[in-house]
Amino acid sequence: MVEQNGGKILSGVSSKLSYLVVGEDAGSKLEKAKKLGTVRIINEEEFLKML
Repeated sequence: MVEQNGGKILSGVSSKLSYLVVGEDAGSKLEKAKKLGTVRIINEEEFLKML
């Protein structure tokens, strides 16, 4: 759905990432995104609203 709407999927969390969609038990990627402070962390419901 991301690519169909003009977005790009990245394999890892970095400063190039704009949004991280997280669910329960998100793990290390969520922690890395929080440390970066530049990634907007959203849940599935917020993601679907954006589409």
